[in-house]
Amino acid sequence: MSRLQGKIAVITGAASGIGAATARRVAAEGASTVVADLNKDGAAAVAEEITSSGGTATAVGVDLGDTDSVRAMIESTVGAYGGVDVLHNNAAATHLAARRDLAVAEADPAVWDDTMRINVRGAMVAIQAALPHMIARGGGAVINTSSGSGLAGDLRNPAYGASKAALINLTWYVATQYGKQGVRCNAITPGFIVTGASRHSAHGAMQETMLRHHLTPRLGSPEDVAAAVVFLASDEAAFITGQTLGVDGGLLAHQPYVADMRQG
Repeated sequence: MSRLQGKIAVITGAASGIGAATARRVAAEGASTVVADLNKDGAAAVAEEITSSGGTATAVGVDLGDTDSVRAMIESTVGAYGGVDVLHNNAAATHLAARRDLAVAEADPAVWDDTMRINVRGAMVAIQAALPHMIARGGGAVINTSSGSGLAGDLRNPAYGASKAALINLTWYVATQYGKQGVRCNAITPGFIVTGASRHSAHGAMQETMLRHHLTPRLGSPEDVAAAVVFLASDEAAFITGQTLGVDGGLLAHQPYVADMRQG
């Protein structure tokens, strides 16, 4: 497992869930890994776990809603390891989506603005700060965690969904504008991923409903997403850019009536 040997990777939202799994996996694949999160204690715990297992990792506190904090994250990476090769924009304002991202008719414009500031502007600033360092090293890989919510409507979380759609569009622009300089940019759209947080927020009946609509015999895990990130960050994906990869168990690959007909 050395597909990222010699690479320097920054993973945001890496104190738990998908980000933590990705940080562990990219480090196991040989990358010097910056574990970045608003929860610096959580990030430090993940970084310690990586180093205890023989990997190389540093924890950095970052507030994706604060431009200076995002830029400092990248500069800290460069100071520690000498550059940036991989940026996984994974962090998101899930606290807003869980409690305050109401239907459009009831939406609070402040929640909309905060969601866009963290989910989209934060990712853009991180890319902006990383680009010169990637180009100086001959190129790099940006992977943006979007969502199935960015591809289809839902009964809730319009701000979150719109922000994730914006990330897909940003992915295209970065791929288009910097591909000739060796920078690739792709997006991942996870389906329902079973994390510590989702186990508490989505009860058993909800998980059963989601599973009926997946084409796989199980729901997703953070490690499923981490595997996709490692592939897209590696040289094996050297000819892949500007793409959106669904890591969703086929959730959006079928007609909406398939689950009902299967039970009928």
